[in-house]
Amino acid sequence: MKKTAISALVLTAVLTGTVAVRAQTGLYESPAKLAPESEIDQLVFNRLKQLDIQPANLCSDAVFVRRAYLDVIGTQPAARDASSFILDRDPNKRAKLIDQLLARDEFADYWAMKWSDLLRVKAEFPIDLWPNAAQAYHHWIRTAIEENQPYDQFVRDLLTASGSNFEVGQANFYRAMQNRDPKGIAQTVALTFMGARADKWPTNQLAGMAAFFSQVGIKTTAEWKEEIVFFNPASTNAQATATFPDGTTVKLSTDRDPREVFAGWLIDPKNPWFARNIVNRAWFWLLGRGIIQEPDDIRPDNPPSNPELLAYLEKELVASHYDLKHLYRLILNSQTYQLSSVPRSNQPAAAANFASYPLRQLDAEVLADALCEITGTTEKYSSSIPEPFTFIPEKERSIALPDGSITSSFLEMFGRPPRDTGLESERNNRPTANQRLHLLNSSHIQRKIEQSEKFKYLLKTRDNPRDVVAGLYLAILSRFPTENELQIAVGHFPTDGADNRAAALDVAWALINSAEFLYRH
Repeated sequence: MKKTAISALVLTAVLTGTVAVRAQTGLYESPAKLAPESEIDQLVFNRLKQLDIQPANLCSDAVFVRRAYLDVIGTQPAARDASSFILDRDPNKRAKLIDQLLARDEFADYWAMKWSDLLRVKAEFPIDLWPNAAQAYHHWIRTAIEENQPYDQFVRDLLTASGSNFEVGQANFYRAMQNRDPKGIAQTVALTFMGARADKWPTNQLAGMAAFFSQVGIKTTAEWKEEIVFFNPASTNAQATATFPDGTTVKLSTDRDPREVFAGWLIDPKNPWFARNIVNRAWFWLLGRGIIQEPDDIRPDNPPSNPELLAYLEKELVASHYDLKHLYRLILNSQTYQLSSVPRSNQPAAAANFASYPLRQLDAEVLADALCEITGTTEKYSSSIPEPFTFIPEKERSIALPDGSITSSFLEMFGRPPRDTGLESERNNRPTANQRLHLLNSSHIQRKIEQSEKFKYLLKTRDNPRDVVAGLYLAILSRFPTENELQIAVGHFPTDGADNRAAALDVAWALINSAEFLYRH
C-alpha cells in the first residue's frame, strides 16, 4: 500500500466509529412495524410483554440478506446477490431467499460442519479416526443433510451402525469418542442426542443406560487402522437388563442388538428428551442462544426461558416427521429471528427471551471463507498425519473441510473447535487481542487485499471513487454505503488524478476490520 499504515488505521477508526450513528438513523432497522403472525412470534412477544420488555425493531433488508446467508449456508453473499436483494421490491423476498438458501449446496457443507463438531469428526489424537475413516464419516453426514434425511432416521442409523469404519461412515460414531466403554458411550449418546450431561447423573441411572451399549464390539482387520463395529452378545460387558433414562427397565435378548432397543425408545415421538434436544440446538444455532441455555446442559434445574415456545417447536418437528429443514424454515421466517440487533431494552432478561438478534463473531471457518470470497483468494490446508498425508484442493472452502485435524493457525486463532468432546462450548467465538492484531497487521490479510483480483477488477471497471467505495461496501458489508460514509471514504482518495489503488485498498482494509464485517448482526 502506498499510503501509510497510520493513514489506513485512522480511516478504520473513522469508518467503524460511525456504527452508533448508523444505528440511530435506522440503517440496521426496517421501517416496517412488528406484526407478529406466526405461532413462534406470538409465544415470544407474549412472553416479552409479560416481562415488560420492548422487542427490537425488524432488521433492514441489507442486514437480513447478510444474516440469512451466514446463518443458513455459512457463506458471505456476493455483492451482486446483496444488491439484487436490497433493491428487490417483492414483499415476499425474505421467504423466497430462505427457500433458495435451504436448497443450495453450501447448506449441506455448513450444517455438516456443525454436525461434525458434535460427532467429533477428527483423524488425530485424541479421537484417532485416521483420515480414511474421518472422510467416510464426514461424507455420510453431508449426504444425509443434503438429502434432508429425517432426523429420527439419522440418529437411528448412527446408534445402530455396524461395519467397517472405512466403508460404513456412520459406524465411526462408536469410534469417535475418547471413552469407548459402555458408560463412556452412554455419556456421549446422552450429550449428543438428549442434550444431557450424563456424567452428572446418579450412578445407577448412568449404569442402567450403559447396559444398552454393553454388547458393542470393535475389532481390527488386516487393513491398517481399519476397525469393525459389531453387535457382540458374547461380550464380557454384556448385561441381562438395562434401564432407560426415564426409569423403565427392560430385559435384553442375546438375539437382538440392545442398541436397537434403545434407539426405538429414544426416537419415539413421546420421548421427552429427543425432539426437545434438537429443536433447542436448532434455535441456538440460528439465534445464538438456546431456549434452554447451554444447549447441551438440559436438566430439571435448568428450565427453558419460554417453555411454551419449546413445546411448540417440538410438536412441529414431530408433526413434520422430523424434517429439520421445516424447523429451520419456521424459525427463519419468524419476526423473532428477523429482529434487529439494536436492542430497545437493557433489562437482563431481554437476551434470554430473544428481544433482539444477538451480536456474534463469525465462526473461524466462515470468516476464512468470507475473506477469500471478497478478495477472490484461497487458503491452503493439509493434514499433518503422514499415512496418508492429506492435501485439500485450494478452492475447497473452510466450511467443507472433512476432518477436524485439517486446520491452520488462522482457524485455531479464531476459535475453531478441537472436536474432542462434542460440547458446543468447544467453539470459541470470543474476540481476542491476537485476532485483532492479525487482522490489522498480518501479512496474511495484507496479501489477500493487495493480491485481490476482485479489487483489481473493481478499480479497472470503475473510475469514480464513489463507485469504487460503493462496490467495496457491497462486497465486504453486503450493503450500500450511506452518504456520510461515502464522503469519509472518498475523502481518502487522491484529488490530483493519482492512482486510486492505495486508497481503495485502505478502504477495504478498514471495512474488513470493522465490527460490522466480523460479526453476525
